[in-house]
Amino acid sequence: MVRRFLVSLFLLAALPGVAQAGPWPREPGGVFTSLSAERDRNGNLYSGLYAEYGLSPRNTVGVEIGRASVGETTGLIWLQRALDAGEGPNRFSASLGLGAVERDGRVHPLGQIGAGWGRGVQTRLGDGWITVEGRVKIAGGMDLAGLARGLTPTEDSYLTPETVAKAEVTFGLRPVDGLMVISQLRLERRPHEALSQKLVGSVVQDLGGPAKIELGLILPVAGPGARAVKIGTWLEF
Repeated sequence: MVRRFLVSLFLLAALPGVAQAGPWPREPGGVFTSLSAERDRNGNLYSGLYAEYGLSPRNTVGVEIGRASVGETTGLIWLQRALDAGEGPNRFSASLGLGAVERDGRVHPLGQIGAGWGRGVQTRLGDGWITVEGRVKIAGGMDLAGLARGLTPTEDSYLTPETVAKAEVTFGLRPVDGLMVISQLRLERRPHEALSQKLVGSVVQDLGGPAKIELGLILPVAGPGARAVKIGTWLEF
């Protein structure tokens, strides 16, 4: 029964549409926070806190904190700047972030650069959006010794390597007021590993006021990974 519900949820979220995030800057003084958790079928758990704050019409600052059950904690502060003047249908952005990774009692510096494109769209099913975002992360002095510690390839994928390139293609749709349906393709390239490809589908429902709840399913297509479920809460004000 649960499996059937999750598959139905993913198929619903796979509908093409439009979304709101990514390259769009946060309004000055605006705040967005998200607390989420992903658990795969092997019992591995990743939990994260994400927050954005609008500094100015073009600049947004963000904070990301994550904890993996395999024994790693990451923290990142980033600044994103809109590269367009806010006119026309397309939005472009670039970002730069600095942080740290803690593993086995050692702390390693972490850097990130990113870029994104987004566009709002209108369909017969409702308004929505599409975004394409890419990021490259570099962790100084890090050796990816997960397999030497007895971790499986799937568990190893939860650890931060010295370099990793990620890309996300996201489609979002608002079929009715108070409901968002989101589908996403996640791509990840690590040194000496095959390209990881995952499909993510989720539904975001208004709870009243600034609060929302998100439920989703993550399906690996190629490379390391295991099927996982996702749950999160959003606050926006």
